[in-house]
Amino acid sequence: MTVDQLNQFLLEFSVILLVAVVAVRISTRSGLPSLLIYLGIGVALGQNGLGISFNNAELTQVLGYAALVVILAEGGLKTSWKAIRPVMPAATVLATVGVAVSVFVTAAGAHLLVGLDWRSSMLLGAIVSSTDAAAVFSVLRMVPLPERLTGLLEAESGFNDAPVVILVVAFATAGPLDPWYMLVGTIIAELAIGAAVGYAVGRIGAYGVKHVALPSSGLYPIAVLALVVLAYAGGALLHGSGFLAVYIASVVLGNSKLPHGPAVRGFADGLAWIGQIGMFVVLGLLVTPETMRSAIVPALVVGAVLVFVARPASVLVTMTPFRLPWREQALLSWAGLRGAVPIVLATIPLVADVPRAQELFNVVFILVVVFTLLQGPTLPLVAKRLRIGEGSIGQDLGIESAPLEKLHGHLLSVSLAAGSRISGVEVGELRLPKGAAVTLVVRDGSSFVPERATVLRAGDELLVVTTEEVGEAAERRLRAVDKGGKLAGWLRGRQADG
Repeated sequence: MTVDQLNQFLLEFSVILLVAVVAVRISTRSGLPSLLIYLGIGVALGQNGLGISFNNAELTQVLGYAALVVILAEGGLKTSWKAIRPVMPAATVLATVGVAVSVFVTAAGAHLLVGLDWRSSMLLGAIVSSTDAAAVFSVLRMVPLPERLTGLLEAESGFNDAPVVILVVAFATAGPLDPWYMLVGTIIAELAIGAAVGYAVGRIGAYGVKHVALPSSGLYPIAVLALVVLAYAGGALLHGSGFLAVYIASVVLGNSKLPHGPAVRGFADGLAWIGQIGMFVVLGLLVTPETMRSAIVPALVVGAVLVFVARPASVLVTMTPFRLPWREQALLSWAGLRGAVPIVLATIPLVADVPRAQELFNVVFILVVVFTLLQGPTLPLVAKRLRIGEGSIGQDLGIESAPLEKLHGHLLSVSLAAGSRISGVEVGELRLPKGAAVTLVVRDGSSFVPERATVLRAGDELLVVTTEEVGEAAERRLRAVDKGGKLAGWLRGRQADG
C-alpha cells in the first residue's frame, strides 16, 4: 500500500465511520437494529452499489473473529457477576443442551421442508443456533426486564458461541463425521480448557492491574485489552474455546474493581462499536444481492422453524427443570436474537469449500436480516404483552471507583438509576462514614456543590471523595441506602456513629 492509497483508505474509512455513528442515532429513534443499517452500508458499497469488489471469505472470517473477541470482551466487562451468578446453571444448560436441541430441530426442518441433505442441514442448524452477543447486549440495555432474565440472556449469549463454533467446524470438515460421543467429548474438553484459561487470566490479570501502579491512566485500558486478547489466544492455542476464555476473563476483570474502571469500559465500548461497524460492513460487502433470490424462501422457512419451533423447544427442554415460569420462557424464546455471529460462522464453509456453501451463506444472511428485523423491535412489545418487567427495573447503583494514589484516597462516581431509593434522600441522611463526603452533584447537565440538606434525585451523578481507609465502607453504605432507603441499617449506623 502506497501513501496515496493509504490516504484514500483513511478518507473512505472515516466517512464510513461517521455515517455509521449517525446510523446509531437513527436506529435508536426508529427502533431499527443498527446491525441492519451497517449491513446495508456494506451492500451499498459493494458490487451492486458503488462498485467495490470484495469476495475474500477467509479475510472476512478472520476480521469477524477479531471483532467478536472485542465484542465479547466489552460485554463481559459490563456484565454484573451479581446478576448472572444465580442463573449460571440455567445459562450453561441453555448454552449447551439448548444449542443441541436447537441444532437438531432446525436441521430436521431444513431437511424435511427445504430438501437439504442431512449434513448440510446439520451445518445450517449449527450456524444459526447461536444468539449474538452484540445484538443481545445492545437490545437488553434498552428493554426493562427483570434482573434474572437479563442475566440469563447475557450469560447465554456469551457462552453459546463456543459450542456452536466447535459444531460448525466439525460439520464443515471434509470426510466422515466423528461419532457423536467423540464430538460431545471434544466440546466438553474445549469448554473446560477455555473456562480454565479465561478464569486464570482474569484472576491473575486483575491482581496485576490493581497492584502495579502504571504511570498513566491511559495504560490501564490497554493492559485490560491485552489480557482479554491473551485469554482468547491462549485458550485457542491450547485447543480450548477462545471465545469462552475471553468472555470469562472479561467478566472476572469487569467485576474486580479495577483502577480507572470507567476509562477501561469506555475504551472497550469504543472498540466494540468499531468492531461491530467494521464486521457488518465487511459482511455486507461480501454479499452479492442478485444471487440471493433463490435463497429467500429457504431462509424464511428455516428461520420460521428456528424462531417458532427450535428456540421454544430448546427453552422448554432446558428451563422447565429450573421451574422458570411459562411467561418468562416465552420471552426467553423470543429474545434469542441473531446477528453477526451466524453470518461470520457461515464463512467457515465458504473457506473450507464445503458443497453448497454459497447457498448456505445466502440463506443465513437473509434469515438474520429478516428475523432480526422481526424480533429486535418487537421485543419490548412482547415483554409488555407478557407483563414482564412492568414497573420493576430497579437497576443496581452504578458506582465507579478511581484511586487517588498521591492523596491516599478514592474518588467514587455514583449514578442514581430510576427507582433508586436514594432519590428523595438528603445528603446528610446518607450518613457516610467519617472520611467520606459528597463533593459534587451533576443534575440535568449542571453541576453544583451540595449542602447537607440537598435532596438527591434519580438521574443525579454524585462525586464522593473518601480516604483510603473508608472507601469500601462508603460504597457499602451507598448500596445499602440504594436498596433500603435512608433508614437502611439505622440502628447499626447509630451504634457505629456513637
